[in-house]
Amino acid sequence: MLTVTEIEQMFTRSDGSYVFARWGRPICPVVFGVLDETLSVVKSAIEAVCIACGHSSNELDPELGSNLMMFFFSDWDELRAVPNLDQLIPDLSGVVDRLQMAQANQYRAFRFDDAGAIQACFVFLRVDEALEQLSADSLALSQAVQAMLLWSQAAFSDRSPLAVLETGTTVLHPEITAVLLAAYDPIMPARADDPSHALRMDARIQLVS
Repeated sequence: MLTVTEIEQMFTRSDGSYVFARWGRPICPVVFGVLDETLSVVKSAIEAVCIACGHSSNELDPELGSNLMMFFFSDWDELRAVPNLDQLIPDLSGVVDRLQMAQANQYRAFRFDDAGAIQACFVFLRVDEALEQLSADSLALSQAVQAMLLWSQAAFSDRSPLAVLETGTTVLHPEITAVLLAAYDPIMPARADDPSHALRMDARIQLVS
């Protein structure tokens, strides 16, 4: 069972500020750079995570069309050639430069609506040796979890959001499932900037655990 401190750390930024946000609309994904069989795995993972936390997914967002865009590629430089991507990601060239320097293999950018809830998410995955070692199911499920909330940069630095059953099946870790359920409880706010929110999250987790 997670402690209140551990829950708080999951949404505490590197500058010490607490920032929580969840989706305020159904998730409508689109995936670029994968084969059809992998596409179905990714979309199934997103749907499964939505069901697990009581949220919803759909084919089209009435305002944006697709609001969760996932890009798979082999080199960060490929992003510079994607048409109109610089209109979605401010300072795209600078972002690519920083990711290359850090030798990062993933990056997520979020947009928010007027209430502060997640409106859109852009997921970029540079498929390096580390990601290639993951099964498609594990990679898809992990990325789906990380797109569900505005987690801190260190939320999963020392823990995986997934667990492996004795049968070898990969599933959401029970602790993470509990956090997601609490986060998407209708009585909880879609956006929170006060660490006391972690106390409310803990109370909801106690009820669903």
